[in-house]
Amino acid sequence: MTELTFTNDKDASRYELRRGDDLVSVLDYRDNGRTVALTRAYTIPAFRGHGYAGEITERAVADLEAAGNRTVLPVCWYVSDWFAEHPERAGILEQRAG
Repeated sequence: MTELTFTNDKDASRYELRRGDDLVSVLDYRDNGRTVALTRAYTIPAFRGHGYAGEITERAVADLEAAGNRTVLPVCWYVSDWFAEHPERAGILEQRAG
């Protein structure tokens, strides 16, 4: 299998996941300097069904955790579901006032 490449295209405000030369999935975001709103996970239709949305979400969260200076607001339904399935990663989530 061709290796996956993960990048943060800051100019486009999106993470990208490529398999070889093919763009397979993107994760759009908005960064206000404190919180990164993950707004849309999208996998190119020809590449769906291979777990790429989960992979790009995992890598984006790991990237943000490593930076250590942002919280995450999961706007996209897929990202919200991913966090529900990975409660051990909830420490990076923005805490909403009740």
